[in-house]
Amino acid sequence: MEKKRLLYLLPPVITLILEILPYGAVCNFARLAEDGTIGRFRVLYSYFDLVPFGYANFAPFLTAVLTCVILGLTAAYCLSGKQRILSITKVLLCAGIVLSLCPLLLGFDCFSFVGALITASLAAELFLLSRVSDRA
Repeated sequence: MEKKRLLYLLPPVITLILEILPYGAVCNFARLAEDGTIGRFRVLYSYFDLVPFGYANFAPFLTAVLTCVILGLTAAYCLSGKQRILSITKVLLCAGIVLSLCPLLLGFDCFSFVGALITASLAAELFLLSRVSDRA
């Protein structure tokens, strides 16, 4: 095992930490004010929280589960160095990036800054692993 390969675990770990924080997934709720108007308020949740999933915002939870799979596959690649694992991980990273951008389909107000950081860290991992497979 090359010690250099252990650096490939850093972006998925950062992604997982960001997904655990309660600032990633967004739900927008409406509330009736005393004057009869309807006001909107925004509530942020962890990507692992099932509340957004229950309100039809499926992408954050699915992204979080996929990140766990990606972390496991990246660890397996670091230990074995098999190119097959690397190619599967890259495909799952592409799916994770697309899933992490899906809240934008509900509107820009359903996307958070932490969600953008999660997308960026998944893209960084894809970039790193693509450079590895180009060298091999």
